[in-house]
Amino acid sequence: MGRFGGDGRTGATGAPGAPGVPGRAASREYTRGVVEPVELQEPEWRARESAHRLRAATLTDEHLERRSRHLRHPVEDFLWTYYSVRPAELGRWHPGAAAVLDGAGDERGDWRHYRRVGRSGAAIHAGEYFSRRSGTVDYVERLLRATLDRTPRYGCFGLHEWAMVYRMTPEQLRHTALPLRIGHEATDRVVESHTIGCTHFDAYRFFTQAAVPLNTLRPTRETQPETEQAGCLHAGMDVYKWATKLGPIVPGEVVLDAFVLARDIREVDMRASPYDVSAYSGADGRRLAAIPIETPAGKRDYARLQRGFAERGNALRARVLDAIDAARAALDRERTRPSARAAEAHGELHAPAGRAPGVRTR
Repeated sequence: MGRFGGDGRTGATGAPGAPGVPGRAASREYTRGVVEPVELQEPEWRARESAHRLRAATLTDEHLERRSRHLRHPVEDFLWTYYSVRPAELGRWHPGAAAVLDGAGDERGDWRHYRRVGRSGAAIHAGEYFSRRSGTVDYVERLLRATLDRTPRYGCFGLHEWAMVYRMTPEQLRHTALPLRIGHEATDRVVESHTIGCTHFDAYRFFTQAAVPLNTLRPTRETQPETEQAGCLHAGMDVYKWATKLGPIVPGEVVLDAFVLARDIREVDMRASPYDVSAYSGADGRRLAAIPIETPAGKRDYARLQRGFAERGNALRARVLDAIDAARAALDRERTRPSARAAEAHGELHAPAGRAPGVRTR
C-alpha cells in the first residue's frame, strides 16, 4: 500500500475528542507502494460488511429520525444536502479493488463495477470501472496528491463563513432560522478588520458580492489543484466527497471515517461562524458552543482544532490514494489475464479450484 506517516491511519477513526488534538500537519509526500490482491474468506468479509452496516446506521439514525418528523438541523443537514450521498448508499460496504470476496459471486457478481472470479468469488471489475470513471480518478488523484504536498495554512480563522453574510440583511441570510451571534453591524466590522485569504473555491463562490474583493486570492475550479491545502476546513470535509465519488474502489471503512471527519469539521465550521448555533447539539450530544474567532482566545481554539483536522484529513487522503493505487494495480492484472489463462491452459499455471491465479488468501 502507499506510505504516509506509518500506516496512514492514525487519528482517522473519529474517536471522541479527536478533533481537539493539536498536531503538526506539515506537507507530506505520498509514495506509491506495491499493491497485492488478497482473497477474503466469507466469514471475514461478512463480519466486515456487518460491522460497516451497524456503524453506518449509528451515524445516520438521528438524521433519518429527524427527517421522518420533518425537523431540520442546520449544522448536520449540510452533510446530506451539499453532499449527494444517501444514508442507504453510505451503508453499502465495498472492500476496495485489492480484494476478492470468496463466496460472493452470486450476490455481487452482477453488481455495477463487479465481476465474478473463479467458481464463487467476486471482485471489482477494474476494466469496466476505469472505462467509465478514469477522468474522475485522475482528477481526484491529482488533487489529493497536490494537497498532501502543499504546506497547510492556519491563519484563515474560518472567516469564509463571515464573508458569506457580509452586508446582508436578515432576510437574505442562507440560514434564516439562525440569528447572527453578534448582530449584523458587528459581523461586518469583523470582516472589515481582518485579512481574508480563502483558498477553497467552493467556499469563495458563496461570498457576497461585497466580500469578493476582500479576499486576497481568486480561487477557481480550474486552479483548485494548485490552491487546495490541508488547513482548509472545507477541503477536509471534501475528502468525504472525493471518497464517495470514487465509489466501490474505496473501502467502506475509509468512507465512514471520511464521513465522521466531515461531520466533526462541519460542527466546528458552524461554531466558528457568525451564526448562533447554540440551540443545536453536536454528535456527542452537547450543545454547540461558539468559537468566537473575533477574539484572540477564539483564534487560538480555531487554529488548534484546524491542525487536528489537517492531520486527520491528510491521513484519509493517503488512504484514498492507497485505494486508487489498488484499483490501478487491479486494472493491470485484468489486462494480463488473457495471457495468464493461455499459460494455465498449457499447464504453466496451477491455481487452486475456484481461485484466480496470483491471488493470495488469508
